[in-house]
Amino acid sequence: MSAALGTPIQGVTLYSFTRAFHGRRYDLEGLVREVAARGLGPGLEIIGFSSFRGFPHLDEATIDGFRALVAETGLVPTSLAVNTDVGIRRDRLMTDEELVEYMRRQIEAAARLGFPIARVQIGLTPDTMERLLPVAERYGVTLALEVHAHQHAQAPAILRLRDRYDKLGSPLLGFTADWGATVSGFAPSLLEAYRRRGAPPGLLSAVVELWEEYRRQGPPYSEAEHGGRFSAFIELAARHGRPDLGVDMAVNGTGLFGPAPVAGWHEIQPWVRHVHGKFFGIDGTGEEPSVPVRELIALLVGAGYSGAVSSEYEGWHWNSWDDAFDMVAGEQAVQRSAAERAGSRMITDPRQARDLLPAHLARTPA
Repeated sequence: MSAALGTPIQGVTLYSFTRAFHGRRYDLEGLVREVAARGLGPGLEIIGFSSFRGFPHLDEATIDGFRALVAETGLVPTSLAVNTDVGIRRDRLMTDEELVEYMRRQIEAAARLGFPIARVQIGLTPDTMERLLPVAERYGVTLALEVHAHQHAQAPAILRLRDRYDKLGSPLLGFTADWGATVSGFAPSLLEAYRRRGAPPGLLSAVVELWEEYRRQGPPYSEAEHGGRFSAFIELAARHGRPDLGVDMAVNGTGLFGPAPVAGWHEIQPWVRHVHGKFFGIDGTGEEPSVPVRELIALLVGAGYSGAVSSEYEGWHWNSWDDAFDMVAGEQAVQRSAAERAGSRMITDPRQARDLLPAHLARTPA
């Protein structure tokens, strides 16, 4: 644990507002302005392919327009989410050379847009990350591979990456810690969505019981174990007469609600460069009932983490009745309260965030 307490930077990913974006309530500029107006920054994360037509091939007018918008609104770019689409071709997987060039173009776009971090995905192996290090150095962009359920901080694939990072010793390689890997309960809002779709009470109870059993067992440590759990949710739905809900329950039960313990993050915390504050809803008491936000913030503060936390509301997938902006505001209030209880604070001032983030990203894990 770090001797100095961390001061995480409050922020949000525009992914939280996907339902409003797809519904054409907002375009990219409108979302950025709304985030600034509601005080949901200062940190701003966006997804490259969903935010910019033609990404990663962006003309100067697009680049200049985005940078001007960020400057006008006073937000602080934290992370650009990029894709690792090794299967983008129909006939075969990409070669290593093709994948590196595919990632290079996206990393270059992140730099041109003013983002210091490119969030990359688990499809990148330790060897590929090592090959991408010169690219990261060329553009001055940190590559933060997302640790997302069903993976977790103690999974073999993640530990292999950590060990390679340790060997290379560069601050430009690290992780994005996604809180969905460490969920504490099946989201009530999703159960309500299934109820509205006609799921019988017995099925809903059984889904929760199955997930809780997997939580007691701990997270999966192999693809075979994960596959068995995925299949179990499908079979459960079929036994209760709703096979149409099976895949949905399996995807959510294993791919969004990861049952790893919070303490597991200590395995990779020195290499965490960015955080996805994944959550699924805020209840009537003002708390997140299925993600241990307070415990997770306390861990970051105690570890000396002063990077950004992008609130990532993923309840939008099924929740059409609550306002995503209100949900994010509620979750950020929990984060601020938790940081204060831990003896620190969340950074909400843009100037302080701009000063802190470069120093955080320049730190080399001890």
